[in-house]
Amino acid sequence: MPKQAQYRGRVDNRQAIGSWLSGPRAAAEEAGVDFGYRGQQLGLPEHGPGSIARPGRRLGALAVDWGLCLLIAYGLLTDGYDQATGNWALLVFFALSVLTVGTVGFTPGKRLFGLRVVPEGGGRLNPLRALLRSALVCVAVPALIWDRDGRGLHDRLARTVEVRI
Repeated sequence: MPKQAQYRGRVDNRQAIGSWLSGPRAAAEEAGVDFGYRGQQLGLPEHGPGSIARPGRRLGALAVDWGLCLLIAYGLLTDGYDQATGNWALLVFFALSVLTVGTVGFTPGKRLFGLRVVPEGGGRLNPLRALLRSALVCVAVPALIWDRDGRGLHDRLARTVEVRI
């Protein structure tokens, strides 16, 4: 009976495990697929002013805005911290977002972190887009679903982009 051939080389599973841990995008890039940079499909620069805002800056701006709204709700509306404070803070956040993003393109937190919300094609942001975007951010789930450009579902549905100033 013929003897079966055995593999005598060393098996290294690090590459297979690494591609599994880093996700399908990293595995596809390793296979030679070119995705380009974030914002390339939208005609935005890769770095500097006008480029897509990174997640860390966006989360920092959100934290500043939420903290500001929580302070307003705590100090002016609920007279102390209780269960209603969070609900009032969400309402204040919605109003702040609609008014500031709809007029100047950024909230106080976004301005502090050097971010601005602009429409996809450029130009001035329509207040109805700002209203839709703000409502979707308050729901939170659309903001947690991102595309390959790093835009949340709320930005895609409102046809807006959050860029660096």
